[in-house]
Amino acid sequence: MTLGYALSSEEHRPLDLVRNAAQAEEAGFEFALISDHFHPWIDRQGESAFVWSVLGGIAMETERLVLGTGVTCPMIRIHPAIIAQAAATTAAMLPGRFFLGVGTGENLNEHVVGEGWPPVNIRHEMLEEATIIIKGLLDGGYVNFKGEHYRVDSAKLWDLPEERVEIGVAVSGKQSIETFAPLADHLVAVEPEEGLVEQWDTAHAGPSRKIGQLPVCWDTDRDRASRTAHEQFRWFAGGWKVNAELPGTAGFDAATQFVRHEDVEASIPCGPDIDAIVESVHAFVDAGFTDVALVQIGSERQEEFFQVAQEELLPALRRR
Repeated sequence: MTLGYALSSEEHRPLDLVRNAAQAEEAGFEFALISDHFHPWIDRQGESAFVWSVLGGIAMETERLVLGTGVTCPMIRIHPAIIAQAAATTAAMLPGRFFLGVGTGENLNEHVVGEGWPPVNIRHEMLEEATIIIKGLLDGGYVNFKGEHYRVDSAKLWDLPEERVEIGVAVSGKQSIETFAPLADHLVAVEPEEGLVEQWDTAHAGPSRKIGQLPVCWDTDRDRASRTAHEQFRWFAGGWKVNAELPGTAGFDAATQFVRHEDVEASIPCGPDIDAIVESVHAFVDAGFTDVALVQIGSERQEEFFQVAQEELLPALRRR
């Protein structure tokens, strides 16, 4: 099991994200995921920096931390050829320690360019074509592509990293696994579903990482942690089928207005109990995941969280 930290672009300013990545490395986390959004989930979060600029800053402030987008939608807001260029440049600045995570995205972020929000089956088609384009460009040489959704005309990336950029894909079920397991290197998911991992391993040729993401809200005060998690992360209760469709932060605020503190606490470890976080991580281990990234919710307890992670949490997880 590789233990990571998830950089929440929706909760932190750009320079704070860079600082958090450096602190995560110093605390002993081995990798980090960073979200790629145009909007935050809800107004209360209040941030949403351009991820590719932030990654350049992190490259200059870290030495060992492996980074991956968790995840980028290479479909509507940004053309897949441009995502391939961004990934190649980032990987060249982070030699041997960058991977590209991709997914079908959310209406929240993709509608901003005025191209509409297609149904889920079309989004799977678009991501499949986009992944083929990205893989071709990252492999070097000229790429020409004509599909149902994208065209690429004689494109080539001139700044490639020495090591090939690996691609992780966010999947949710049998259909997406059958489509993307042959194309991608790694699985990305937010639920510790054993069946998902088993299906992936059956469909994917060769070894791969299975990367999970777990929100936590560590705090010395349990009630304060519960309030913070509810304020910042109650959108999480909607589930990804709902989260993918809502068009704006007002929609998320309205859809989650009746989510209670106890509803949030049921899915997010809140407070000072290290054992509760360990047990939640172990659920991913039991399901067959190889990597888990922890999202520490809120901006006010980040430094304390990194200290506790270094001194207590990471040693406890590694012992377990």
